Amino acid sequence: MTDTLPTTDNRVAIPTGEPGKGRIAILTADEVEEVEFFYPYYRFVEAGYQVDVITPSGGALTGARGFGVQRTVALADTDPADYLLLYVPGGLAPTRLREDAAALAFVRAFAAAGKPIGLVCHGPQVLVAAGLADGRRLTSWHEVGPEIEAAGGTWIDEPVVRDGNFFTARKPGDLPAQLHRIMNHLDRRETHGA
Repeated sequence: MTDTLPTTDNRVAIPTGEPGKGRIAILTADEVEEVEFFYPYYRFVEAGYQVDVITPSGGALTGARGFGVQRTVALADTDPADYLLLYVPGGLAPTRLREDAAALAFVRAFAAAGKPIGLVCHGPQVLVAAGLADGRRLTSWHEVGPEIEAAGGTWIDEPVVRDGNFFTARKPGDLPAQLHRIMNHLDRRETHGA
């Protein structure tokens, strides 16, 4: 059977055809942990959201094990006001993002607007670098816990921790629970304060 889809990148999600619910930004860089990128990426598209994969310079994205997508949106070509939610996957990508002033400004803009931000594994390192961890309850990969604590946050060893507009998770196995919470929030079904 011949593939008749108009794409040359077989990992790019094909929209469901349902009416769009809005745009979501996934901010990442090379050496992202693939499962932490692709799981939310496909889940958001499946739920009817347009997802922009945003990287510091645009172009191809290569994950930690060589999987990625061929095209991303350059950070300079984006505006946080265009998005409903920001998601930051882990791996080594957050180490790159935490050194990028434009990436930190992008994250700060979401936080200032009170928009939801999802982060997993090493993703909360970006919150630390952006000065957003102080006074917040967060989870992450256990090795990031001391960084959160040193930045004035409280590290919680639970699968998903929600503190205001931040939804954090520890590892790939936590993604179903985290994405369930995020999707409920986006759908406005989550009860206030839960």
